[in-house]
Amino acid sequence: MQADHGARIQKWLNRGPTVGDLLALCEENYQYLHSLVPQLKRLQGEHCSSRPDNQDLHLSIIEQTPYTTLIRLTYRFPQTGGGMAEPDALLRVYHDARQVEVEGLRQQALPTHRLYEPPGLLNKWRLNLFVSRWLIFCVRQGYLFVDDVRALRQPVCDLP
Repeated sequence: MQADHGARIQKWLNRGPTVGDLLALCEENYQYLHSLVPQLKRLQGEHCSSRPDNQDLHLSIIEQTPYTTLIRLTYRFPQTGGGMAEPDALLRVYHDARQVEVEGLRQQALPTHRLYEPPGLLNKWRLNLFVSRWLIFCVRQGYLFVDDVRALRQPVCDLP
């Protein structure tokens, strides 16, 4: 699957994304985020996932509605006078459409400050592609946000 995903990314970069490509990427981002936060609709407030030899990943639930959730996902690096968040992603999760859209992204690796300026589609594509790669990285590193670990396990059988 990884080779197929890489080939699709290269194809998109060569010809430029379409609206359909952006929607497909937002659907993939939903799947990656769901792997990272499988109980998103149950969570509220601030959460932290720690991994040995890695920076803590922070999740903030900003807004929960029946159909959408607004979250912030970031690493916080300690500095004098406070911490630096990098990357710092503001994500809108559409539960009914099963999509994640980047509403804001602050990071230094990719110039992304012109989200809605022409060419808007290309800028939105870049933001969502950056978040896609970051979500994949976080899942592979073993980060996980859960409210109840027991709720993750499916029963083996229905016997009482």
